[in-house]
Amino acid sequence: MNRNTKQTAARGGESTVEREVLERVRRAGVLRPRDLDAEGIPRAYLKRLHDRGLLVRLGRGLYATADRDLGEHETLVAACKAVPHGVVCLLSALRFHEMTTQAPHEVWLAIDRKARAPERSGVPLRVVRFSGAALTERVEESVVEGVPVRVYAAAKTVADCFKYRNKVGLDVALEALREYRRLRKGGADDLWRYAQICRVGNVMRPYLEATA
Repeated sequence: MNRNTKQTAARGGESTVEREVLERVRRAGVLRPRDLDAEGIPRAYLKRLHDRGLLVRLGRGLYATADRDLGEHETLVAACKAVPHGVVCLLSALRFHEMTTQAPHEVWLAIDRKARAPERSGVPLRVVRFSGAALTERVEESVVEGVPVRVYAAAKTVADCFKYRNKVGLDVALEALREYRRLRKGGADDLWRYAQICRVGNVMRPYLEATA
């Protein structure tokens, strides 16, 4: 906020600041109180706008405009805003790619094994620790309602599901493989590449051959 805006606020023109905050939230999709700090805008304006019904709180410290429809990806967007270094994975990635009938009530996020655990944000999270190439390979970024969403590509997600079959269930991994083929999300070479990266080549081989 520039000096003129601050002076306007100091003279009691709070509506001007509130409009600016609303516009910032609208552009961001989901905004955190700390996003206002660099501009010198008091965080109290977020609570004030929330109390007036102009903002909704998606989680602890996560605000969106009340008229914004984030659809089925609302929780996903909030999670990615709360944990920007995380990557949507496993069941949530399958849902994003429309490759499962599962509807997880938590957002599955991959973070580095050495990364600090995410702060409590009020958003239901299922954190899984990845490392090396399994963490960094084939991360795709989409923008959903103004918020960057980092998610593993379809082929990588299938391999991840086989690697973490004890967490998601072998039936989910097999469904993911069938849907990958049916929806033509990619080729067999991609699947095999990520099977090798995730070290599940021997596990996936018979299923890849059966669905070839």
